Amino acid sequence: MAEQQHVALYVTGSIAAYKALALTRLLVKDGAAVRVVMTRAAEAFVTPLSFQVLSKNAVATQMFSGTNVKAVDHVELADWTDLAVVAPATADIIGKLANGIADDMASLTLMATTAPKVVVPAMNQHMLDNRATQRNIATLQQDGMTVMTPASGFLAEGYNGRGRMPEPEAIMQTIKRMNRQATPLTGKKVIVTAGGTRERIDPVRFITNDSSGKMGYAIAEEMKRRGADVTLISAPTKLEVPAGVNLVPVLTTEDLADAVTKAFKQADILVMAAAVADFKPVNSADQKIKKTADNDQMTIKLTKTADILKQVAKLKQPGQITVGFAAETQNLLDNAQQKLVNKQLDLLIANDVSKPGVGFNGDTNQVTILQPDQAPIKTQLADKHVIAKQVVDQISQRVQKEG
Repeated sequence: MAEQQHVALYVTGSIAAYKALALTRLLVKDGAAVRVVMTRAAEAFVTPLSFQVLSKNAVATQMFSGTNVKAVDHVELADWTDLAVVAPATADIIGKLANGIADDMASLTLMATTAPKVVVPAMNQHMLDNRATQRNIATLQQDGMTVMTPASGFLAEGYNGRGRMPEPEAIMQTIKRMNRQATPLTGKKVIVTAGGTRERIDPVRFITNDSSGKMGYAIAEEMKRRGADVTLISAPTKLEVPAGVNLVPVLTTEDLADAVTKAFKQADILVMAAAVADFKPVNSADQKIKKTADNDQMTIKLTKTADILKQVAKLKQPGQITVGFAAETQNLLDNAQQKLVNKQLDLLIANDVSKPGVGFNGDTNQVTILQPDQAPIKTQLADKHVIAKQVVDQISQRVQKEG
């Protein structure tokens, strides 16, 4: 973070307000000058004195306190601000920001602030999913604000769901990304797919594969770290969505194909890291298939699923970059080279999943990166986040090369 960056932290009325104390501490530790604004509802959860002690600055709570007789309080603070962070951001403050309502110190000062804004939603899942909230969040994003994706987990109401305020460390990562210098990927619209698709046999059984989604999620996180606008289209996984990444959940290969082809038209880069089912049952039973005493065998007739990369090749326009993955158990380079050509890919990431520590479900991987105009690049066995950086390096170089 730049030395003595001026950060205005807006704390609103959520049980997650206590996390804003840790965020204040992290900001100060990282060299920022922090001034805190609290809504009246926030004061019901945490005292202004706590933030004053941590930030070493007075906390603003009232619109017309007149603490500075030579300036208008909210305008002075707005002009001082290099970065505004609203954490936790309730549905109320999000609604005010989206609709131009300025009726307390927090909303009034945010209205006057021209500096970049980071909004960190925190609320019950039902409130988060409310159409009004979703419209308001979309408006903030259209207005150029950075809206973090809420975390999932145990909610204050006593059950698991989405809507938790991301941890202060994740918020700091988002802030640091905003402060980094531009990279070749800054502002690029990137689609990353991840996870293994599922094809239903009946309501309780499905065909899938061993993909954990870790490689795709690591690439999405690295893309976001380098300033890209990342959409993660993911089959079911047990992974947490990287901060600032837009998640589009899918189940089947058909779902994935629809989501990819719809999003690809506006994308600069597509990274197809998902492990797509090659076949699906011709018929999926509406009821659970039962075992019977006179039937010891069951035959399931399968048919090919959609070839998503072939569909994408037909849509691809000059300047768009497509990246495929190939998980093989034999003839790695021959099979990968054939896929690179047939699918009109710019890069192909191939791995031999028959080798220990490589591919599905583990934390490590080893890949060979193929491109049409250069020799293959073989990585060492390494953590998937390390591999993700190496893959994104090659994509970044391709972006620079193509201008």
